[in-house]
Amino acid sequence: MINKNMNRRNFLVTTGSGIIGSCFLPSSLRAEELKLSNSSVGKARSVIYLNISGGMSHLDSFDIKPENKDVCGEAGALKTSADGLRVSKFFPHLAKQMHHVAVINSLTTSQGAHEEGQYFMQSSYIKRGTIEHPHLGAWVSKFLPSISQNLPSYVKINKNSGSLGAGYFEGKHGALPIGKAIAGLQYATRHKSVNESQFYHRLDLLKQMNSKFYRKYQHQLVKGYADAYSNAVKLMNSDDLKAFDIKLEKPQVLAAYGEGDFANGCLQARRLVEKGVRFVEVHSGGWDHHNNLYDEFAKKSQQIDQPIAMLLQDLEQRGLLESTLVVLATEFGRSPEMNANGGRNHYPKAFSGLMAGGGIKGGQAYGKTDESGQNIIEKRVKVPDFNATIAHAIGLDVNKEIFSPSGRPFKVADRGRPILDLF
Repeated sequence: MINKNMNRRNFLVTTGSGIIGSCFLPSSLRAEELKLSNSSVGKARSVIYLNISGGMSHLDSFDIKPENKDVCGEAGALKTSADGLRVSKFFPHLAKQMHHVAVINSLTTSQGAHEEGQYFMQSSYIKRGTIEHPHLGAWVSKFLPSISQNLPSYVKINKNSGSLGAGYFEGKHGALPIGKAIAGLQYATRHKSVNESQFYHRLDLLKQMNSKFYRKYQHQLVKGYADAYSNAVKLMNSDDLKAFDIKLEKPQVLAAYGEGDFANGCLQARRLVEKGVRFVEVHSGGWDHHNNLYDEFAKKSQQIDQPIAMLLQDLEQRGLLESTLVVLATEFGRSPEMNANGGRNHYPKAFSGLMAGGGIKGGQAYGKTDESGQNIIEKRVKVPDFNATIAHAIGLDVNKEIFSPSGRPFKVADRGRPILDLF
């Protein structure tokens, strides 16, 4: 289960006044706090986070402008299962499931580069050289109780182990990486040349060798290293290991999700939340369309349209949609004007995201951009607000302040406020 190229050191690394102050808050903010405390929180048991990296064009997906031919281009417009809600022609399958979906068309970010935009989108904090902030999944792992005794709380699919998202939390709260869903969880069984007795004998020897080190260095990273071994062995011996094997699904279910890594990832995400995994991220890359946008966008949208639609349908049929928040997010949008290469450039000023299930009221569009998709004119949503909404849905306290090992205070979504109107 451990990357062959990861050495020991790298493994460790990856692994009253408030009451007074509230009296002086503006009345509108105090009212919002009261509304937040009285609202239904924690309806979602799990989150499936669909990470569309590269900067999906909002103008060719969910914030289409068919009346403005200069902006709309070839996106077209499809009626959906929700009255008054339209999507582009590139999402015919998802169009039939939009009665489950809330579209946020007024997202905005301060980050216009991919790595920084992704980091901000998943952590709510600006990327710094002096600290690594935990991703949302790590907050879920650390502060919400595990549902499964054997499965991790946080899993990333279609991603390598380079960024597990634990930040300054213990390494055990980082994601378990799954390179490709079709391959399942790698290195999760005993090697055929080692019998059970030999396996446990070697584990005992390892514990003996490390015991002096553990006693001398009682640090959370060291404890996280030991916990990782313990959790790995527990999972290896568990029947829950089957949750990672999508080949156990019926052929008609596999076909319904479609083909490709993203389709397989969506199916595996459903299997994992069904077994109690709290936060599953499924990655789809390659959305940086500076050139030949419509040729490339058509190809990429085919890879995600059917799988997302089937994921929503499958969750609903299994009675899991109400307890599973499905999120589609990207790091920024694309420019209203086309460039000389037939593509759109980075555009952090306005973009779109989706939420469905988990207590979200489907069939609605929240926020609005102008006729060109250039400026937000209604209900601006900052990235921390988007993340605070996810945190609120799954039951994380957005007002809880914790301290990093360096003593700096942080909240799960920084100063973001949940969008309660979505629920």
